[in-house]
Amino acid sequence: MRAANFDLHAYFTRIGFDGDAVADFATLKRMMQCQLRSVPFENLDVQAGMVVSLVPEELFTKIVERGRGGYCYEVNGLFAMALAEIGIPYRFVAARPMTYNVRRPKTHMAIVAEADGQQWLCDLGFGSYGIREPISLKWLDREIRQDHELFRMTMTSRKEYLLQSSTDGAWKNLYEFALHPQEWVDFEPANFLNSRHPDSIFVRSLMVVRQTGTGKEVLTSYSYKSVSEGGTTERKIVPEEIHALLEEKFGLVLRPGAPEQGAVRSS
Repeated sequence: MRAANFDLHAYFTRIGFDGDAVADFATLKRMMQCQLRSVPFENLDVQAGMVVSLVPEELFTKIVERGRGGYCYEVNGLFAMALAEIGIPYRFVAARPMTYNVRRPKTHMAIVAEADGQQWLCDLGFGSYGIREPISLKWLDREIRQDHELFRMTMTSRKEYLLQSSTDGAWKNLYEFALHPQEWVDFEPANFLNSRHPDSIFVRSLMVVRQTGTGKEVLTSYSYKSVSEGGTTERKIVPEEIHALLEEKFGLVLRPGAPEQGAVRSS
């Protein structure tokens, strides 16, 4: 996946990455952490009634030049462009979200990258449940601590990988995926579904998440939550607070007259 207007220097400036960038695991990990802490997971365009654009050039403009965030296809797509520029091999994989009460199709996009002789799951777009750094596909059936959070990778009976997180002392299924590579265009139907279907969680509620060095900040249509190793604080909010929270906590300044402003006002 490539965009004609992709600029690696501009991308690094957007995510706050400095120093050398080479095709190794150290760069892969640091890039992922920098992007997670600077580019929010957000669905403002969906809330505005728009179908999210998967045109690579428009994706780069939105996130890097306009300072926005995005959901899985956008933030992982941007990350993939950077990997291609640096020379880190990767593949897109289709994942089945398992945080619902019913079985869902494989609508989530993740990335498997190759560095230092291993394959690494990289995912910058699973919202508040997302991993915080790459996970080796060799690390099966063991606790993987990332800051104050615990994850685990195992295999299902269908020979697919299953990612889990520890929640309240129990393992919660996040998503499963196989290593069959997907093309960028393969995610167009899932993107349309997530953008427009009335049962889509992205249509039903505002969702904004940004990871920090100690935890994460989470904003929905009705609440703001701050999570850190010291605990979680959460409070209900009213729509009039959302603009200020988007700017203060997530670095998102909405343009006057932009469609997403109307989405926020109507939340």
